[in-house]
Amino acid sequence: MTVAHIILDQCGLSLPVYGVGNQSFKQLALSAVTGGKIASTSRHIMVVEALRGVSLDIQPGDRVGLIGHNGSGKTTLLRMLAGIYPPTAGSLSVEGNVTSLIDVTLGMDFESTGYENIYIRGLILGLKKSQIAQLMPEIVEFSGLGEYMHMPVRTYSSGMVLRLAFSIVTSVQPDILLMDEWLSVGDAEFVSRAEARLKRLVDNASILVLASHSPKIVADLCNVRVTLEHGSVVGVERS
Repeated sequence: MTVAHIILDQCGLSLPVYGVGNQSFKQLALSAVTGGKIASTSRHIMVVEALRGVSLDIQPGDRVGLIGHNGSGKTTLLRMLAGIYPPTAGSLSVEGNVTSLIDVTLGMDFESTGYENIYIRGLILGLKKSQIAQLMPEIVEFSGLGEYMHMPVRTYSSGMVLRLAFSIVTSVQPDILLMDEWLSVGDAEFVSRAEARLKRLVDNASILVLASHSPKIVADLCNVRVTLEHGSVVGVERS
């Protein structure tokens, strides 16, 4: 049995920005006041240090709240933990299966049907085809999309797309759950079921990492508060 654990040791992330002109440079320089720092520039390339020297030891049972102003690095850190961005400095170790609710529609093919998207997203989540087939009836039932499942996703409303994506990504209980703000999905008819499922996922996850601007949500859910500023950790509090 895998014991969930996350260790970041002096992790950094530098992101190149290509095709930078004079006006773009000014805009990015201004945004760097509240976001990542500009590491270097050339005529057409700028490198932004989105994260610098991040060291954390996140243990089983931890509910970690990431706090900080816009551009402080909260979402970027979540994306690093999700494997979207590998660190460009330091080391990162993630033990346990991860579900990311940063962007639930990531990987959706809008030309494919609802059923086909269950397979596509399931494979992206690391599930085997046999596992996806087993989960299929429950996902379809939870989404409440009925005959729309046979239609291309491009014909769905935005609420229907979110219902399908949420139903897929929350169909498996993760060891580690990553969230960018508390997720509110779909219309009034769907939201109560989604809230109940989300609460169950949070309660049963070994580790939760949540980025939020809401002090109340962080206080209610989290026992660890990590404050980020300009891509660096400036405070860690345990309660």
